[in-house]
Amino acid sequence: MRLPRALRQVFAFLEKQSYSAEVIIVENGSSDRTLELAHEFASRHSNLIVIHDERAGKGNAVRRGVLEARGEYRFICDADLSMPIAELEKFLPPVLNDFDVAIGSREAPGAVRYNEPYYRHWGGRAINLVIRFLILPGLNDTQCGFKCFHAGAAEYLFRQQTLMGWSFDIELLYLARRKHLRIKEIPVQWYFDADSKVKAVRDALRMIGDIFRIHINALRGRYDLKS
Repeated sequence: MRLPRALRQVFAFLEKQSYSAEVIIVENGSSDRTLELAHEFASRHSNLIVIHDERAGKGNAVRRGVLEARGEYRFICDADLSMPIAELEKFLPPVLNDFDVAIGSREAPGAVRYNEPYYRHWGGRAINLVIRFLILPGLNDTQCGFKCFHAGAAEYLFRQQTLMGWSFDIELLYLARRKHLRIKEIPVQWYFDADSKVKAVRDALRMIGDIFRIHINALRGRYDLKS
């Protein structure tokens, strides 16, 4: 199971930092011992918060966690830690300043991919080409699971969010562009996970449908209602 290993790495890293931090786990549909193991870790770490949410969807879980958070910076990541947690320093001051949203990028200059099969790499690039053409021109990697939001941007964007599935981050970045927020792509080291639950064709089709849903929402003024 990924979670115990990831939590050990996260807390080992945080223990060496000068700043205070909280870790939030949102469980909403796992079929294994995720919730039980998370509570076991929480019993040993006072800054670990475990939330069980009945509503399904990755986007919903991330939204719940970000809006429950209290920090000045809200960093989201996947439990597989395909980006080493030490890379977090690239997303925070003093290394990074003057941003509202910082997104991990496997395509920005200086980024490195490890052990990724060619078919997955070029499949991902094809999906990104579609995303850039249909909704987010200029962003080279919107789907890397590592993103950091300044608190003010997080509160605004996640309260506007309507998509609760895999495409939630496309909607967030679209909203950030509408709000003229400062978005920065951060080159990261990224390791391919053969156990990833991403299904390229299925998820690409869902994503395209969600992109058109975002445009329809915008035309109907849905995002304007909460500005």
